[in-house]
Amino acid sequence: MAEQANVSKEDSSFMIKVATFIVDRRNLFFLLFGIAIIFSVISMNWVSVENAMSAYLPDTSETSQGLDRMEEQFITYGTAKIMVTNIPYDEAEKISEELEALDTVIMLTFDNSEEHYNNFSALYDVTFGYEETDDRALEALADIEEMLSDYDIFVSTSMGDASAEQIASEMQVISVLVAIVVVTVLLLTSQTWAEVPMLLLTFIAAAIITKGTNFIMGTISFVSNSVTIVLQLALSIDYMVIFCNRYKEEHQKLPTREADIIALSKAIPEISSSSLTTIGGLIAMMFMQFGIGRDMALCLIRAILLCLLSVFLLMPGLIMLFGKAMDKTYHKSFIPKIPFVGKFTYKTRFIMPPLFVALIVVAYITSSKCPYVYGYSMLETPIKSDAMVVDEMIEESFGASNMVAMIVPAGNYEKEKALLKELDQYPEIDYTMGLSNTEAMDGYMLTDKLTARDFSELLELDYEVAELLYMAYAVNDENYAKIVNGLSTYSIPLIDIFMFLYDEVNEGYVTLDDDMMETLEDAHSQMQIALDQLQGEEYSRMLVYLNLPEEGDETFAFLDKMHEIANKYYEGTILIPGEATSQYDLYKTFQTDNTVVNVISILAVLVVLLFTFMSAGMPVLLILIIQGAIWINFSFPALQQKNLFFMSYLIVSSIQMGANIDYAIVISGRFMELKDKMSKRDAIIETMNFAFPTIVTSGSMLALAGIFIGKMSSDGAICGIGQCLGRGTIISIIIVMFVLPQILLLGEKIIDKTSFAVSIPLKLEKTSGLMRVDGIIQGQINGTVIGEMHGFVRGDASLLVNMGKMEQKEDNGADLQELYNENKEENDEKA
Repeated sequence: MAEQANVSKEDSSFMIKVATFIVDRRNLFFLLFGIAIIFSVISMNWVSVENAMSAYLPDTSETSQGLDRMEEQFITYGTAKIMVTNIPYDEAEKISEELEALDTVIMLTFDNSEEHYNNFSALYDVTFGYEETDDRALEALADIEEMLSDYDIFVSTSMGDASAEQIASEMQVISVLVAIVVVTVLLLTSQTWAEVPMLLLTFIAAAIITKGTNFIMGTISFVSNSVTIVLQLALSIDYMVIFCNRYKEEHQKLPTREADIIALSKAIPEISSSSLTTIGGLIAMMFMQFGIGRDMALCLIRAILLCLLSVFLLMPGLIMLFGKAMDKTYHKSFIPKIPFVGKFTYKTRFIMPPLFVALIVVAYITSSKCPYVYGYSMLETPIKSDAMVVDEMIEESFGASNMVAMIVPAGNYEKEKALLKELDQYPEIDYTMGLSNTEAMDGYMLTDKLTARDFSELLELDYEVAELLYMAYAVNDENYAKIVNGLSTYSIPLIDIFMFLYDEVNEGYVTLDDDMMETLEDAHSQMQIALDQLQGEEYSRMLVYLNLPEEGDETFAFLDKMHEIANKYYEGTILIPGEATSQYDLYKTFQTDNTVVNVISILAVLVVLLFTFMSAGMPVLLILIIQGAIWINFSFPALQQKNLFFMSYLIVSSIQMGANIDYAIVISGRFMELKDKMSKRDAIIETMNFAFPTIVTSGSMLALAGIFIGKMSSDGAICGIGQCLGRGTIISIIIVMFVLPQILLLGEKIIDKTSFAVSIPLKLEKTSGLMRVDGIIQGQINGTVIGEMHGFVRGDASLLVNMGKMEQKEDNGADLQELYNENKEENDEKA
């Protein structure tokens, strides 16, 4: 009757009404989730995935501006490097002729230099007659692979999505392994077998809807597409477990429906509060200049919110469906009590905190020397993609290629020629390529100026025809002074007069014999390709091949030097896009993003913790614990001198701050609740026993998910995220289990003194019958009593419980002395 009275009393609250509506309208929510899942299965195909890191650089970055300008001004043809191994040079030359004869190949570079033939291997630089994004270029490459199928060939190309397909395949395997881990952990930590499929159904619904709503963003990064679902599972499984445990606790004294309602009403604020720290850490990533941070933050925040909706709206109905099965499949928990940890904590409370402070000082200094890199060329991954293997083989035989483009205002061939000539003098540059230093025929460069006589001799064209052609060009160019003063000294760039002649022939103004026409056609084809790639309406492009690695201080410094050199010839903005510049831009964004992410993630979590604990001391303490774990985490690559992709640090530090701090909150909240009800020693032992199942459930999932990603991904960025997340989670678990409790024991007085919680007036508790009383009390028990009491009362009591608790017991007529002795023995065993 008393329990029913309590339920009736709580029914008046808003949360009870919300929970009642959700539980009683469960069929409606089943229908809504079913519709959402069907829609999501269809909409999964609507989202596009961006595989280029450079696409997420700020619009103001040099790489972003350069890529936009190149797309507007130039045509980038599809290219491929094709290496054929174990062949003599004569056969390699024969293959070269066969490739060059293909209609789909417009340019092929191969000779007997070490750059193209070395160690009985031939390297062909093939340019196709289609743009890089044209599917016909991929088809042409496939035809070449088929043609050379009898040889040992290795193909390196930026066309297509081969790497993306391999990443997707790897993540499918990782997802299966993580799912197996999750099921195993849930089975070990569950109390009923039937709760496991219920929890999995809740998550699967959230995961499908998350995947299906990606189309809202239009395009997502390959990083977000790869790891969101795995991280969603690891980050949000806690919410389901919390609600399930709350239901089982309420179900001990209430029927299924009532227990479901009360559990949901309590779980909504509890889980929402817990999720805020994770969301707070992710929000920091939205302030990164590097767009992948914002992209991944939006994907993960949406994933967590959808998981919350699944827990609050779908799971209550599933509990009603699985309720009877859960009642029938109760089993003993496999998670042991760990009183030894609490005892160790109490004994080392004066030792561990100073050791930890010393450790994090060292870790801060060490982690600041972490060797960050900004591209993939200097990263090592546990497994290598097919593309990585091919690139390494080509590099081993023919060396690495590091090319950047230089984009300058068009229209002045003399400046281009002088600029290229100066650049070629620097030892950091292997060679350059532009219209001004590309040979056309007979030693003439494309932009060399020829008189009418020079041109007639070059093409064996009648001089009078050449003179008329030059006169027509002058009229077309509105250069009437040349016509009046004579054409003998009038010179025109070779490529310009060639293209003009081709147009005149096509329009019928000039007639050439067959041999001359064939020469003109061949020359025009090659020149048009050069113009498409190197000259636009407003800008010209020059290619610069560096003798430097793709990244590093020397490379970044020389990129600045190239700007200085170009600025001597041109005014305005000179752009030098390329892989090296992309990594330089990433380096510059990291300097800002590093500070922004750290500050905002700390502030966001700090605000949540301030309102959670109503204390200034506790949030600072918990953030120091997790920030210390982050510094320790990133000390490992520094000590190992193992290169780390910069994005891995930004993303993992945000996730570690937002998600791992939940473990610290579980321990801290429980200890602060118990410390005034029992001795500090008993409170910390009870706290660790209580927190261990929650931490081992969530922590093992997140850690193993990270480890699997780190061990089984061939992508440097994704692999780094996994390695750091797995290691960081394990470090956080160790610290919150073996360092935080000691700090709480020493700092609890400071936490209390910095509290700004409003004191809650003491409530007068009245009851009768058998009751157990523990704490400092004041009131009447068949008379007046004041003092500290631990014992049992049978009769009427009206008490103010200042510290401790008073709980009603079922009166079965047992002797009070026997009850007291049993309770004392139980406490002695715990001690």
